[in-house]
Amino acid sequence: MAPAEQESASGFAFLFRGDQGVISRAQWWRGTAGLAAVLAVLSGIWMVIGRYAYEAQGAAARTELFDPNIFAAYAYLIFYGFCVMLIAISHYNLSAKRWRARGRASGLAGLLPLLALFSGAAHWLYPRVSEDMPYWTVGLTDVLLVAVIVWNVVDLGLLGRDP
Repeated sequence: MAPAEQESASGFAFLFRGDQGVISRAQWWRGTAGLAAVLAVLSGIWMVIGRYAYEAQGAAARTELFDPNIFAAYAYLIFYGFCVMLIAISHYNLSAKRWRARGRASGLAGLLPLLALFSGAAHWLYPRVSEDMPYWTVGLTDVLLVAVIVWNVVDLGLLGRDP
């Protein structure tokens, strides 16, 4: 790869906006770490303010028509959901390039974001329908997610030659 191509191949648009091309282990690690950091910050914020979203559903529910804390919590939840989807798509695009560099089908990159979304959905749904949904389904999605994370880290981040 020529220096000019290498420089553009490490840019944001190349790494996260499309799934074409190939990348090195180091680029995959940097991109994955950046996405994980953004997700961790956004999730931390949700953990702090998420209690306001459920305040209206509890025994001590307020009788007011409009509560700014609850409104802000749900507004953030919409923003958070949008960001999680963008991070999942960006990680797919990033990993597809690395799978291609490893000589494998780039579609394998979809397993991690798909299982992460399934796991998150199972954790969200279970408290609401626990009488109809066995907990082993939540545990199964978590086990599968961890297995795919380990597989991705080993296969994409530790094995193989760089392009």
